[in-house]
Amino acid sequence: MSVTQSPPLGDRVEAPSAPAPPRRGRTTVRAVGLVAALLLLVVVAVLSIAVGAKQLPLADVRSGLLDPGSAEYAVVHQMRLPRTLLGLLAGAALGVAGSVMQALTRNPLADPGLLGINAGASAAVASAAILGVTALSGYVWFALLGAAAVTALVYAVGGGRGATPARLALAGAALNATLYSYVSAVMLLDAASLDRLRFWTVGSLATADAATVVRVLPFLAAGLLVALATARPLNALALGDDAARALGARPALIRAAVILAVTLLCGASTAACGPIVFVGLLVPHLVRALTGPDLRWLLPYCAVLAPVLLLGADVLGRVLGRPGELQVGMVTAVLGGPLFLWLVARRRVARP
Repeated sequence: MSVTQSPPLGDRVEAPSAPAPPRRGRTTVRAVGLVAALLLLVVVAVLSIAVGAKQLPLADVRSGLLDPGSAEYAVVHQMRLPRTLLGLLAGAALGVAGSVMQALTRNPLADPGLLGINAGASAAVASAAILGVTALSGYVWFALLGAAAVTALVYAVGGGRGATPARLALAGAALNATLYSYVSAVMLLDAASLDRLRFWTVGSLATADAATVVRVLPFLAAGLLVALATARPLNALALGDDAARALGARPALIRAAVILAVTLLCGASTAACGPIVFVGLLVPHLVRALTGPDLRWLLPYCAVLAPVLLLGADVLGRVLGRPGELQVGMVTAVLGGPLFLWLVARRRVARP
């Protein structure tokens, strides 16, 4: 069977299609680009550790990382390093989740936020706050349950196997509005919940600590591994169920694996740092312009560049908000909206 590769984000942004095997030259270019993206991520991570209410020179950052006797050791290890690690994990989770959702639904607007999955996790966490749950270990399980329930509900309301991108987007938008209204009502009616959730609901890395990173790491690592394992089968599924079966793929198993991955990634990241918008929507479109639709390259690129966006927004919020800070969810919303509108205007995102 001959498979023709779809053009990368040319005049239109289409749902990902199964790519042809890349030429060796293009593979080399993609590999070099991925190495460059990793170097950019290292630079942004160093900035995340160095920039804050107190600016740290690179020499102090180094001593804070390596010298337990230095004055900067407590600042780096108790505050900035956990915050940076959580930004790396949450950014990778949101970018990869958005990529596999767009591939599975064949909807260029699929996103953990737009389809209501983050809202489901948020509503579950708000319910946990009403019940008196205060530990992240409890929030994570509630968030995973909420994300899974909304994922299944959106898929069912959208038509199940016959779901169209338009129906999925409408179902997600309706559930998104309903669930965030519930979260707002909980915060207004319960003072204790308001105190616990007021910063979390806008999306923040400010409360990150080592315990937070340790608790969400297993869920995010498992979700990333499952998502990366679906790259090749999703490429086959882009040809349609019949063609995918002919190539040895199992469509029902692929869909179940993607739903599991998205639930783990969105539930754990939302429990740890709140709902953060636009990262899972915007990054896959930008990356697809570099890699084309091949998920074997798209997912690793998103896992690297989405944390660059999230950590960069967090650093920008700390700089602009001095002596306080702007929460990262606010910064990604302010930056993401205009960037996506620019992308739509230049690339003319195709209607479903």
